[in-house]
Amino acid sequence: MSTRTSALDAVVYGVDIQSGDVRGDAPSYALVRYDGEDLERDVVTHRKLRRLIDDEEPAIIATDNMYELAADKDQLIHFLGSLPTGTKLVQVTGAEQPEPLSRVAKRHGIPYGKEPMKEAEAAARLAAHNVGHEVSAFTDTTEVKVARGRSTGSGGWSEDRYTRRIHGSVRTRAREVESELEDENLAYEKDVRESYGGYANAIFTVEAKPSEIPVSRNRSGDVRVEIERERRDGIEFRPLAKRRDHVIVGIDPGTTTAVAIASLEGEVLDVWSSRMSDTADVIEWIVERGRPIIIAADVTPMPETVEKFRRSFDAAGWTPESDLPVDEKQHRTREDPYDDDHQRDAMAAALYAFDAHEDQFERIARKLPPGLDRGEVTARVVAGEESVEAVLTDLEDDDHSEEDQTKHEPRELTEEERQIKDLKRQVERLQSHVGTLEDRLEQKDDRIDELESDLEAARRKERKEVRRDREVTRHRRTAERLEYERDEAREEVEALEAKVDRMKALWKLDHSNFSDVSAKKEGLVPVKVIEKFTKGAIREADDQYGIAPSDVVFVRDASGAGRSTAELLAGFEPRVVLKKGGLSEIADEILFDEDIPVGPADDVAMQEVDELAVAREDDVDAVIDDWHERARDRRLDRKAEMVDQLISEHRAGDNEV
Repeated sequence: MSTRTSALDAVVYGVDIQSGDVRGDAPSYALVRYDGEDLERDVVTHRKLRRLIDDEEPAIIATDNMYELAADKDQLIHFLGSLPTGTKLVQVTGAEQPEPLSRVAKRHGIPYGKEPMKEAEAAARLAAHNVGHEVSAFTDTTEVKVARGRSTGSGGWSEDRYTRRIHGSVRTRAREVESELEDENLAYEKDVRESYGGYANAIFTVEAKPSEIPVSRNRSGDVRVEIERERRDGIEFRPLAKRRDHVIVGIDPGTTTAVAIASLEGEVLDVWSSRMSDTADVIEWIVERGRPIIIAADVTPMPETVEKFRRSFDAAGWTPESDLPVDEKQHRTREDPYDDDHQRDAMAAALYAFDAHEDQFERIARKLPPGLDRGEVTARVVAGEESVEAVLTDLEDDDHSEEDQTKHEPRELTEEERQIKDLKRQVERLQSHVGTLEDRLEQKDDRIDELESDLEAARRKERKEVRRDREVTRHRRTAERLEYERDEAREEVEALEAKVDRMKALWKLDHSNFSDVSAKKEGLVPVKVIEKFTKGAIREADDQYGIAPSDVVFVRDASGAGRSTAELLAGFEPRVVLKKGGLSEIADEILFDEDIPVGPADDVAMQEVDELAVAREDDVDAVIDDWHERARDRRLDRKAEMVDQLISEHRAGDNEV
């Protein structure tokens, strides 16, 4: 079975320069389109190649030299930034120090020819088999910028309104973008520059690729949205195929098959379970994650299904002396997460197998000289049942076998040959030193990766705390608003309850069950009290208990009323106005003209209950009758005055004649 899985989920483009130079005006390219079965060949210009990439969006663009597509680093970064989101540029010949394409093709059994079309085909086939390195110039962080879509102008009477509208539109679109990011549960940071009437711009730094963000680049009226991936400091190469180390595999067979992968250091690397997968799927999953040294089960004897997997990988087998109890499996896997009991059993089998071989692994490691692959030696000792010494001797013999085959009789070296030999030794020493430095550099890179991982975890935690604080603040503001609305509602209820109490008191006065007055209920009439003869006092009394036509009104202080105040009171059409204090002439005239009786309150026996009062019906009728008598006399006096005035005017006219 192949140790590689196919990278071919879609179409792969193999590209090699056919003629010209990318630094020139019109380079042409040999293009091979490979979909895993069929090959399509064509010769295209650089412009047409770019158009085909945009239209078809291939999974991979494979080449033996990335600088055949761009003249320099800046153009290469621009080319990478213009690729569709799902398209990768792959250099199949390696990373910073590429190998010849012919050597790589020969190593992987891929047909090769020196013609550009043959080289393009070889590149496409290699990339389809996960050979090569992805060329990347961008991180997985994307910047989404919401900004003005047009200028705010340079003057005019409506410039402020125009600017307000644009900034308001930017703020509205920014809030929509933020809501969409929240709906997708994406981590982001927001930087807003506020301006007159809204936002001048809003920048969202999102921890995701552009394809994962539910916002697209567009310009609409007053607002434009720009999306740009964050650039790296330089060019990065990522191998398509991961390194496959030697591992320990635990398997729990059954209706649901579970597989766990552990390293030779006893660390659980991956775990998986499935009800639908067959043997081929399980083997492929294991192959993608490492080369098994030991296949383990949690029961004894080893189940036939697990034995088949062991024979497939030619690995050593391990089973416990007796079936592992559930509590021991739970205890051994307590530090590693799992989704179901099947995954737990597979993990327990792998970890107990490591425990059984841990001392053996350490003895092998102590005997190894620097530079040898520990996994390869351990595999031959454990699975092949060889001794460490025999394996080391065999490896040394392999290293020197080719040299022994070409051995010849020594001869005297010339001066030039001796210099060459010395230089070669010097080169070997320098190369050895370079290897040591590279190992140290790799260790430091691993440490940097570890620290960056810790830093990223801390940043994620901090972002979660910021989002949580933001959510708490929002809920707190909502609670404060609801408390404020509740207090207002309570005040309104209290006011309405007070009004209801006053209306109940009025109802008691208007009905025969008035029980707060000690006198007999018959022969009493309710009185509406107005503190002062002002418009404010009249309206306040009307709001509290209402003033209706034919009500008896008592003005506690009648002085100072003017025309509008008297007209306001007359509009309620009271039965009689009882007053204390002097009434202005203008107010008296208006009430008289409106035929509203006015009398002194002292002539009526009243008893007050809170803001209300009650009076004897007889006393009120007496005041009204007295006013009518005085009103009759007053009308007669008015008529007499009018007759006297007419006579005087007539006489004055005769005298003039």
